[in-house]
Amino acid sequence: MTDIQELLLSRIRDVADYPEPGVMFKDITPLLADPAAFTALTDALAEIAASTGATKVVGLEARGFILGAPVAVRAGLGFIPVRKAGKLPGATLAQAYDLEYGSAEIEVHAEDLSADDRVLIVDDVLATGGTAEASIQLIRRAGAEVAGLAVLMELGFLGGRARLEPALGLSPLEALLAL
Repeated sequence: MTDIQELLLSRIRDVADYPEPGVMFKDITPLLADPAAFTALTDALAEIAASTGATKVVGLEARGFILGAPVAVRAGLGFIPVRKAGKLPGATLAQAYDLEYGSAEIEVHAEDLSADDRVLIVDDVLATGGTAEASIQLIRRAGAEVAGLAVLMELGFLGGRARLEPALGLSPLEALLAL
């Protein structure tokens, strides 16, 4: 384990039985509150953005906003929020996806992405991969290219990587921490 990984992991708090019994929630708020850890995380994700040749960073609602915006600033790129349906004004593109118990929909402003864009998707956790897969589809429908997906942590036991590999193709999936 690298020094950065040790630092990041030391600032993630486990919260048992949240939001429901049997779930071990990974709370990143202590990491965000620590300027050294948050800077190390931002720098590591910005390096991934640079290595993929990204021109824009997409952050997935909501914690992807917290991570993606400073990554975009650090990398000198534009930031695009992917929001839950009904949260963006004006013309949007939407993508529906299935959840464990139901469905959801995400949106992006129609004019925010173009065929000239290479997009790095940033989020805090890769779990089952449903939201990330929907964002990949949404980015491609907007005409942009997916440069990759970068997350703080991957919960491998939930199978998100296997689900996303066909959708990502040759684009990298980078997880700073594999849990």
